[in-house]
Parts: sequence; structure tokens; C-alpha cells
Amino acid sequence: MSPTLPNLDTFPSLRDWQRKALVKYLRKRSPDFMAVATPGAGKTTFALRIAAELLNDGTVEAVTVVCPTEHLKTQWAQAAARVGIQLDSAFRNSDVHSSRDFHGAVLTYAQVGMAPMVHRRRTMTRRSLIILDEVHHAGDSRTWGDGVKQAFEEAERRLMLTGTPFRSDDNPIPFVDYERGDDGLQRSRSDSVYGYSDALRDGVVRPVIFLAYSGETRWRTNAGDELAARLGEPMTKDLIAQAWRTALDHRGDWMPQVMRAANNRLSKLRAHGMTDAGGLVIASEQQTARAYAKLLEEITGEKAVVVLSDDDGASKRIAEFATSEQRWLVAVRMVSEGVDIPRLAVGVYATSASTPLYFAQAIGRFVRSRRPGETATVFVPSVPHLLGLASEMEAQRDHVLGAPKDKDGLDDDLLERAQREEKAEGELEKHFEALSATAELDQVIYDGASFGTGARTGTAEEEEYLGLPGLLSPDQVAVLLNKRQADQIAAQKRTVATAEPKEAVPAPREAPMSAAERRVSLRRQLNTLVAAHHHRTNLPHGKIHAELRRLCGGPPSAQATIEQLEERIATIQTL
Repeated sequence: MSPTLPNLDTFPSLRDWQRKALVKYLRKRSPDFMAVATPGAGKTTFALRIAAELLNDGTVEAVTVVCPTEHLKTQWAQAAARVGIQLDSAFRNSDVHSSRDFHGAVLTYAQVGMAPMVHRRRTMTRRSLIILDEVHHAGDSRTWGDGVKQAFEEAERRLMLTGTPFRSDDNPIPFVDYERGDDGLQRSRSDSVYGYSDALRDGVVRPVIFLAYSGETRWRTNAGDELAARLGEPMTKDLIAQAWRTALDHRGDWMPQVMRAANNRLSKLRAHGMTDAGGLVIASEQQTARAYAKLLEEITGEKAVVVLSDDDGASKRIAEFATSEQRWLVAVRMVSEGVDIPRLAVGVYATSASTPLYFAQAIGRFVRSRRPGETATVFVPSVPHLLGLASEMEAQRDHVLGAPKDKDGLDDDLLERAQREEKAEGELEKHFEALSATAELDQVIYDGASFGTGARTGTAEEEEYLGLPGLLSPDQVAVLLNKRQADQIAAQKRTVATAEPKEAVPAPREAPMSAAERRVSLRRQLNTLVAAHHHRTNLPHGKIHAELRRLCGGPPSAQATIEQLEERIATIQTL
């Protein structure tokens, strides 16, 4: 006997973007539709409403959801059951046919790739809606892409969902439309787009404050040479990668200092309105994940939950953490995307993964809003590439085919091995030996702008930023950060003014600033001018920075050269 059809009258009310996208979908009535919506915006609810509409009007008889992980299969099935759609999350390829007790099944991309003909037969047996969740995963391998295409090309309808920037490779994603631009490159085309900046404006997601930590690092190369560098200063990509890895080594001081700061921030949020706020440390591989968990236990006196892969019990541990009041979760792969833990409010980005795709997936774990005023704080290494991604959170990216690829020299390949095989322990030690690393707050990034003049860990200056109230509107965050920076600069001036005068001697000529000091000074000047322009025009900081980049060219200010910063300062003074 077939299950009862879902009742549209009892379906949860839709957000504005969901309602507009639903109307567009019902009007279009074409086989394929792609919706891009920022993490936390409600893609699942939107997709299930479409499924309910099509089941009720007889367009389809069955629903198949394809998602990246085993844990998400359970999450999808539970969400569907709440609105009257019964999906079998335990379906195995050997079952061949879905039970008539269900409206359909939930699968993983790997599952489809292993037996596409099984799912092709299922799709052709009953008119089906196929929901491809985080559809960029269909391009993870040739097998997965070919399998998805073969399994579902005869489907009545296909709905593609994604909440993150598309891939950086040239593998076309099945059922995604590409359009050739004036530059000759093909770009993916979406039917509905709801970005982070839109969701932030509507109060659907939380504002994210990035605390970037720099510090001194020392390491030994495989040739026996000892090198030292300050994290965040201009240097070659190889040196940046090695300094970054050294900072993330659990045996140095950088990670313990940053974790103490993050735990301090978590305590502040819990004490001021977000009583169940949780934290997440994102690690590159298993060995360091376990080491980070041990550090957190030493700092907090409470064991951290560790989730390493799709092994037995991982989904249960995530679900238990989501509904508990435990402080910290440490993960390698399981919470990279799609997993819904709304109480996550503090993150430590302790991985050297650097693609826009992975960064957006990771930050997406912290933006889910529960009530007005909640904020999220993510601690990141002060690495130009990461700071650029943090400054451009609101940027919309399409999948581009044929574009030249710029390898950044960082550890995305290592992360991929850690995620797929989880046998990467010891890989880094083959290349270098981390000797020491210390941490200090470099800058705060919010809405594309940089705030603060730096502060050592454990000082009152750092505490001023860690102690920001946890319940703030986006505008209040910007106002408070501007005030904190102004207070910090004023305090530094008072310190200089009240210093005891020495014997009158000819004033020495002021030493010229280093390139790093010059860049910091120019960034601060640019941000001050951007803030002033914001108060005059009410335009968001991020949009002002984006307009300056459009006019002047070049990367985000965290990566811009001295000359580029000077050009932007001159430009904004004419606006």
C-alpha cells in the first residue's frame, strides 16, 4: 500500500526566497532546475515543498534524494518525515527496488556511482523527482558523474541544490546548464540564487566575525635548514604553506593559544545569551584531530567529541552533540557541509585546505540562525589567501569550464587524501619538522573590512575583541568593531604621550617602515575611509570594497600590494 500524500496545508511557511523560487519552479515546469542558496538558508525545506507539490499533483510518483554522506541520508529522511514524505535512508543497491511503504529513497553519490543501472531501473519504474543535494559532488570523479547521468537521465524532474562555490576543475556537472560568456569560458547557470549577503540582510543567517591570528613560526626543512617567518607577512607560496603548517602543529604554542582564545570567546557567548553555544575545530586529518581534542580537554577540563569519518557511530555522535550542551566538537570530514548543528557559534579553522569550495563549506557550519542577534566567530590563521576568502564571503561563484587554474601551493591535495582515504598521518613530517610557533591577534575581519591593530594573546586588548556581546545585529557588529579599533588606537597614542621624556637630545630620524608595516598602515587607512563612506551612504563595507576592486582591479585588501592599496585610498577619496 502506498504511503499517504503529504498535506500541503500543514507544510511549514516558506521564507521569501523559497516562495519566489517555488513560484518560478512551478511556472517553468522544465525537467531541470538549479537553486543556489547559502548554507543555512533552507534548501532542504524548499526541495521538500517542491517534492510535496509534485507528488500531490501527480507529476511524479516517487522521490529520490542524492547527497554526499551517510549522515546526511538520515538527516534528509528525518526532515522529509516531518512534512509527511517517507524516504528510505537504509536503501541498499542490493535491494534493487524501493519498498512501497516509502515515497522514495535517499542515496549517496558513491552509492549511485557503484550501481547506476539499479537506480536507472528504479527511476523508470515510477515517474520520479531526483533531488541532487550539493550537486557539485557529482563532479568529484568521472565514475560519480557518469553514474548520476546514467541513473537519472530518464527522470521526470531533476532539482539541483548547492550552497557553496562550485568546483575549480573542468569536470562538467551532470544536468547543470553552462553558458558561454564574452571571454569564451562556459559558466554554470542557476535558476534561483540566494546568497549570503541576501540572507544576512533578511536575518536568515548570522553575521560571521573572523579573528585572524599571526605569530612567529620556526621549522626545519628536509635539507636540515632552519627557517623562521611571521605568519601573514608577504612571502613565497612555499614559505606561506610551511609557516601555516608549523602554526597548526599541536606541539607548538600557536594552537593552544588560539584554542584558549576560542574557548574564552565561547564562554563569553554562553554567558551573554547563547547558553548552549558550541564550538567546532576543523582539522586536516585524524592524528591532529585527536591531538587537538586532547588540547581542548586540558584547556576546558571537558572531553571534546571527536568525529573522524563515516565510520560506525559517527552520525550518532554528531546528532548527540547537536542536541547536547557539550562545548567542543573536533572533526575532519563529517561536518564539512550539510550537517545541521545550529548551536555551533565558534570555530577554529585548523586545516590548511584553501579552496573557496572547502572554505565556504566549513564556514557554512556556523551561519545557521536560530533567533535575531546571534553572531558567529571563526578563528583563522592570518594567511593572505584565507583572509581574502574571509573578506569575500558574500561573493557568488559559478562553475567555470576551461579557466586557467592557479595552484596556490597549499594543502588541498593532502586534505582530499585525508577525506577519502584518511591515511595521511605523517605526510607533513616527510617534508619538514615544525620547531615552534606563537600566536597573536593580527586583525578582525567583518563584512569585507579589517579592524584592529593587533594584540598579544592573553592581553586586555585581545580580551576587548573576545568579549564582544554575543547578541548583536549586523549593524551593531560594525559599530562596535569600529569603536574597539578607535579605542585601541587612542590607547596607543596615550601610552606614547605619557611616556617619561628622556634627556633632550636631537631627535633621531624616524626609521622607514617595513613593507609589512606599510601594508598594515595602508589597510587601516583604507578601512577608516571605507567606514566613513559607509556612514555617508549606508552601503555595506563589503560592497564598498568590491566597488573599489572593480574600479582599481586587484585582489581583496588582505592580499593587495602597497601600490594597489594606495590606488584604492586615492579612489575612495574621490567618491
